[in-house]
Amino acid sequence: MNVITQIQVRRNDLQATRIVNGPLPVPAVGEVVVAVDRFALTANNITYAVTGDFIGYWGFFPVDADWGVVPVWGYGTVVASNCPEVPEGERLYGFFPMASHVVLQPGKVSAGAFTDFAEHRRPLPGLYNRYVRTAGDPPEIAAMGDERCLLFPLFATSYILSDYLEDNANFGATRVLIGSASSKTAFGLAHLLAKAPDRTLEIIGLTSPGNVAFTTGLGLYDRVITYDQIGALETGIPTALVDMSGSGAVIQAVDDHLGKDVVLSSIVGATHWDAKRHKGETQGARPTFFFAPAQFAKREQDWGPGVVMQRALEASARVAADARSLLEVRHTCGAEAVRDAYVEMLNGRTPPHIGVMLSVA
Repeated sequence: MNVITQIQVRRNDLQATRIVNGPLPVPAVGEVVVAVDRFALTANNITYAVTGDFIGYWGFFPVDADWGVVPVWGYGTVVASNCPEVPEGERLYGFFPMASHVVLQPGKVSAGAFTDFAEHRRPLPGLYNRYVRTAGDPPEIAAMGDERCLLFPLFATSYILSDYLEDNANFGATRVLIGSASSKTAFGLAHLLAKAPDRTLEIIGLTSPGNVAFTTGLGLYDRVITYDQIGALETGIPTALVDMSGSGAVIQAVDDHLGKDVVLSSIVGATHWDAKRHKGETQGARPTFFFAPAQFAKREQDWGPGVVMQRALEASARVAADARSLLEVRHTCGAEAVRDAYVEMLNGRTPPHIGVMLSVA
């Protein structure tokens, strides 16, 4: 196959998509061409698109000023190599474009991984530039291929969120509200908090009426309430809001009711991508966007190189093992099918129990 196919998204109108075909590049010296074999599509990828300019996600696989390619987590195979250290046939796990192929420039090559040293990616967070050479995967990880794509990136965020809370003594909170509680990052966080050996937090899930049954059935939340029930929450309790929805209305409703009881207001995702963002004043803690690579970088300094990634991997595997039974994984291939799946996810029409695995080719 000598064609590269990309699913591109208009950066200022996430509903607008196009399928673009072009000639497959020939790798320059030091480069490899990777066929993207399969990847997961989750609400996390919608967050990448929503924050593409703010955080820089459009910069990983740039197209032009108007269009972008949404990053995804998946597996790929080197199909052409001009880099002796990474031969053809090498299988990789990492951050790929929603496309059939990608060109990488391996650097810092070790037996287990390398970093993409492409010029445009050097200013971007190193967490996303690292590719695992899967030949050395332990059997328990190798057996969780779909889960690794669908859940590990989300649960790694869940892990670093739980660590962020612990690292800051929960900001003095005795209760945590988790917005968009049916999302995988949310219930990963709930899992880690609920099973913490020295647990002190009450865990409350905020969700839409249609997801109450699923979220309650997880058995991870002490309570599950809908967004219109925020006003019934008890006051006078120091509360951390960890919001995956990104909805300004949700953040404002919590602040209006709880006021100075809100000791942390952390925006993690944007599952309600089309909702207005919060821009007003607050009585409680000011809403801030949680940038996972910053806490990863802090723990790299605190614990030494590689330790936080290993702990995140181990935690992700534990949570994913428990979550496997909750997911119905569906595999789909073809550029049009990928585009359609993206639109379904964007518009909130993908049920929370469905795990979407895709391939463009």
